[in-house]
Amino acid sequence: MTAPVFVVDAVPGAGRYVLDGPEGRHAVSVKRLRAGEELVLTDGRGAWAGCVVASAEGKDRLTVDVRAVHDDPEPTPRITVVQALPKGDRGELAVEIMTETGVDAIVPWAASRCVTQWRGERGLKALAKWRATAREAGKQSRRTRFPEVADAMSTKQAAALLAEADFAAVLHEDRDHPSDALADARLPVTGGIVLVVGPEGGVSPEELAVFEAAGAKPYRLGPSVLRTSTAGTAATALLLGRTGRWSGTVPSDH
Repeated sequence: MTAPVFVVDAVPGAGRYVLDGPEGRHAVSVKRLRAGEELVLTDGRGAWAGCVVASAEGKDRLTVDVRAVHDDPEPTPRITVVQALPKGDRGELAVEIMTETGVDAIVPWAASRCVTQWRGERGLKALAKWRATAREAGKQSRRTRFPEVADAMSTKQAAALLAEADFAAVLHEDRDHPSDALADARLPVTGGIVLVVGPEGGVSPEELAVFEAAGAKPYRLGPSVLRTSTAGTAATALLLGRTGRWSGTVPSDH
């Protein structure tokens, strides 16, 4: 099993380091790490250090020996998912599994057909939950670069993001609207890919028109219709495989 990951504000250099606070408590009391076991410290932005536990003290303090420090480059092409706000806790589910799969950025989108709307204090709490979920899922999946969770965007703001992408797609399930298979799309080797995942009620014709004007074509994943909370993960997995990010090579049919 790979070494567990713990988050620090700044990755320390070689030498001794004390991990305390909530992360130290999790390491000692939950993971029950002991002398000689390995762990990883990361800032969630690509920097990380391989460490070995020197000693565990009390319930929330771990002293480690930092063996090596690394800085993982940002992967390319960068994959961003514009995620319509799902109902209930399906938003956190979407963030969790997209993070575990390997998405690089998540943008909450207040689509017109969203049942859930983020307003005022409720919206701030919901956004905080998405960001906390991305952090915890990043740790669980042993990532050293966690996905960024942006502030919620309007349709106009999302369209501006699509206009800047090297490849932009709207996952659209309407059988009456012509769309290509995402598996057949020609993808960039570098740059940015932005996907739009609509709400349970689908992307409205008005929103689709705005996104198409920004350069985003509608695409389908397959013959079945996925939930809004799982479509982003399926699409991300497909793109990670097709762009070579999962294999470390770039396919020749790009």
